[in-house]
Amino acid sequence: MNESPKAATTPIRVAVIGYGYWGPNLVRNFSGLDACVVTAVCDLDEAARATAGRFYPAVRIVGDVEELLGSDDVDAVAIATPVSSHFSLAQQVIRSGRHVLIEKPMTTTSQEARELISLAEDAGVVLMVDHTFLYTGAVRKMRALLEEGEVGTPYYFDSERISLGLLQQDINVIWDLAPHDLSILDYLFDERPTTLQAVGYRHVGSGREEMATLNLHYASGLHAQIRVSWLSPVKVRRTMLGGSRRMIVYDDVEPSEKVKVYDKGVVLDLDGEDVTPQKPIYRAGDVSIPTLDRAEALQVETAHFLECIRDGSRPLSGGAEGLAVVELLEAADRSLAQNGAFVTL
Repeated sequence: MNESPKAATTPIRVAVIGYGYWGPNLVRNFSGLDACVVTAVCDLDEAARATAGRFYPAVRIVGDVEELLGSDDVDAVAIATPVSSHFSLAQQVIRSGRHVLIEKPMTTTSQEARELISLAEDAGVVLMVDHTFLYTGAVRKMRALLEEGEVGTPYYFDSERISLGLLQQDINVIWDLAPHDLSILDYLFDERPTTLQAVGYRHVGSGREEMATLNLHYASGLHAQIRVSWLSPVKVRRTMLGGSRRMIVYDDVEPSEKVKVYDKGVVLDLDGEDVTPQKPIYRAGDVSIPTLDRAEALQVETAHFLECIRDGSRPLSGGAEGLAVVELLEAADRSLAQNGAFVTL
């Protein structure tokens, strides 16, 4: 359906459910966009509601989702609550005819994710998952370098995402941190892994894995390793991508030079006179630092959500992408249950 000129310029009215850890960031970024207005914030916690009210006195603050959705001042809803509540909340939002943005991971099961995709399609609303890192200038640059052939044949993806906390009560460290890296993998490479292994450890009595390593194998020969931890004394957010031509290091903690491209590699040309498997040639060229888009990823993402609502376009991180990540998280659970066995995907 084509929008009238007036409808195309009328700000989209956005509500946020959950004003704990991530919700304030969503409210701040939506509030900074001319294409929308934040009309409501919902949270069960009285203290959270009070905080939201102090920062945003013009916004309606409620403690009940039914009250939120019962009003006619909401066109779209962002959900920033524990993952166990994502499915039921998103169901209510979609069935009320509103567009929805869900914090990662999308749901606790792939079946729930499929149901939400089907509901959104039937209702004709936008369903998007908050895979924030896909909207960083760094990850977009990595994809561009891959598409341009600068990396050559990809060999490996190696990621480390570790820090001290925050321990979650309803999910383990894989479900908490690995969705970032799994969504990046899905975005960078046009293939799905064939097998997955997960090894996890419990140390502090939380009852859930606080440290873990994932290994993913691909039919092309690509291998990905992801290490996540809540028990590191230092914060590390580093990804390395190696290929036949160049290697990329993405350090999200680095304040300015987040992406570095290394013209390094190993050449094993058996036709060369002095080259043998025991004497390979190590190539060590220049290091380049590409210019990146410095826009805050969450602002790029929230603006993209509004654009998808406006023009009906498919989100970069839509329901299908959210489902793909949840399927890998479920596979990780199966591997953990089998003491780290590789599971077929």
